[in-house]
Amino acid sequence: MPDPHTATTPTHPVRIGAAFWVQRTDWPSLRTALQTAEDSGADDLWIDDHLLSDEGDADSPKFEGWTTLAAAAAVTSRSRFGLLVAANTLRNPGLTAKLATTLDHISGGRAILGLGGGWFEEEHEAFGYDFGSGFGERLDRLGESVGIIRRLLDGERFSHEGRFYRLRDALVAPLPIQPRLPILIGGSGPRKTLPIVARFADLWNAYGSPESISASDAILREHCLAIGRDSAEIERTVNLNVVVRPAADEAERVWAGYAAAHRPREGEGRLVVGGPVNEVAAALAAYVTAGIRHPILIFRSPWDLETIRSLGAIREAIVAL
Repeated sequence: MPDPHTATTPTHPVRIGAAFWVQRTDWPSLRTALQTAEDSGADDLWIDDHLLSDEGDADSPKFEGWTTLAAAAAVTSRSRFGLLVAANTLRNPGLTAKLATTLDHISGGRAILGLGGGWFEEEHEAFGYDFGSGFGERLDRLGESVGIIRRLLDGERFSHEGRFYRLRDALVAPLPIQPRLPILIGGSGPRKTLPIVARFADLWNAYGSPESISASDAILREHCLAIGRDSAEIERTVNLNVVVRPAADEAERVWAGYAAAHRPREGEGRLVVGGPVNEVAAALAAYVTAGIRHPILIFRSPWDLETIRSLGAIREAIVAL
């Protein structure tokens, strides 16, 4: 069984993840990509969580996240698992705690609970979910929800009367396999998201350059200091678009095809680096130097197996630098 503490106390100086945005795909090819990522050294595997496609045409085919995670857990044996990230608005916190616990048992203690405030209004309207009055309110919901989930995962039985959620004599049984099932929080908002990260997160997930994430990290450390928490307890992760090919111009052409087919959202459509493994590692080493020792490479269909097969080599090349 995997060490239940590996998500928060990694023994390797660098961890590397693979995230799969599951629109416009099919299960056989996704299964192959997930297994290839694990076989190639990925420390963790991630699925996005949307009910409609959030890139390109919203009515494009899209898999549901938790179901996909459970299937992925059943066909792999080593890598950690999570949603990047589960939209808090789509599920009651009690249900989320049960989902995470069930996944932990299916996977033999490999689950990570990734959570975010929710941002995709169109899917809420389509399926009848309350989108709230604004992003600030959704983050307030997230803060209340994460507190409930942490208590349930840790074995408490309790009732709760809050601003957004009410529970009566709630408990999670069985408990997760892991003594502490780790929680990842995504986002970098300085006034609401980062205080939630400081209080509850075992892992923090962000987008951006080493410089922009370092600036957010400084704010996170201030929030941790204010509540008396050691910020080193929080593992820093970053999402990146990377293509491994023998030459940079070939990688650029490959990435242009993915960008045209999926049309990533503004701020998420930049190829951070493309080229051979050593050049990719050199670019990612800048994040590690900034304290972000857990890059997560994003993949879209058709799955880039050449880059996926290079995951372990990238991690070792970063360490060598």
